[in-house]
This record gives sequence, structure tokens and C-alpha cells, in this order.
Amino acid sequence: MKHRKQTSSTPFIRVGPSGVHGLGAFATRDLPAEAFLGLYEGRRYSKQEIATKVWDDQLTYLFTLTNQETIDGAKGGNATRHLNHSCEPNCEAVEEYDDAGELVLKFQTLEPVDAGEELFIDYSLTADDGSPPSKYPCHCGSPNCRGTMLAPADTTVEKDAASPGDPQAHAASGNAVQPVHMGK
Repeated sequence: MKHRKQTSSTPFIRVGPSGVHGLGAFATRDLPAEAFLGLYEGRRYSKQEIATKVWDDQLTYLFTLTNQETIDGAKGGNATRHLNHSCEPNCEAVEEYDDAGELVLKFQTLEPVDAGEELFIDYSLTADDGSPPSKYPCHCGSPNCRGTMLAPADTTVEKDAASPGDPQAHAASGNAVQPVHMGK
């Protein structure tokens, strides 16, 4: 039997304990600005499917795309799901179409990153249920920390996959897309 060497879909990311929250994603080597880190992978749900799910305040790894599909990184995902939030991120999530015409979500650095440095994105969540910012506390510790993972008040918001009344937070619109928060 021939064994194939399995290669990582995220060779520039190592997962390890984070000083910000749980597990984090760390650069395995020095990376320049705009370095490709990997695609966000996982099970895809339609807007209708995601609206029927009961999350019961569990930890989630969800990103909703502009086509209203939601990717669940907890189901078939990779190391990109461990990028934690920071109010001063060094990475971003960007949508693009692959060669087959499927909308994908890629992560890339915003600035040069040193080997061993933790990789962060700005979640810029939006609470649809009117929850206060304190329900989504930020622990990034950056000098310009907003104190919350919610988007700044002046950010334009685009609604996504939640059903009305659900205590779910949604991504801010723009060039980069952000995760959907449905739990811890």
C-alpha cells in the first residue's frame, strides 16, 4: 500500500494556546503583507438551513458570505477557524471566486507578520437582537481596543443569515467579510 504525504491546507498557521481566547492561530514563519494564509473550510449551509439550527449558546466557527451561504469551520474546517478577534488586526478575510466559480473565503495578512506572532482579524460583529456591546466583550488588549467585538458604530451593516429574534450577531459589510457569532 502506498502512503501519500498529507500536506496542510494552512502551512503558514500553527494552532496553539492564545493569550486572548482559547486556541489561536500563529504564523509559522515571517510573512509579508498580503500573504495568503488559507481558505476558510467547512460545511456550507444555505440561509434557510442556518435559520433552522439551534446553537444553544455554543462555541461556533461560522462565516456568512455575501451569497448568504454560511461556512461552519467546526465541521471539516482547518486552522483558519482559530484566528481570534483583535480591534487592531494583522489579517483579513476576503471573498473571491475560485476557478470553478464557487465563492470562497480566503485569509491574508494586512501587514508583515513575524514567525510566532498570533494572527488576528476584526470580527466587527453586529447584534441583531439589540444586545449591548458588553455581551460581546473583547479581550485583545490592543491600545485602541473598543472593548467589544461588535463593529464600530459608524460601520455600514449588511444583514445575513439569522432569523428574526434570534440572539445572533452578524457581519459588517465591506471588502472583507467577518464571522457570524452565535455562541460563546
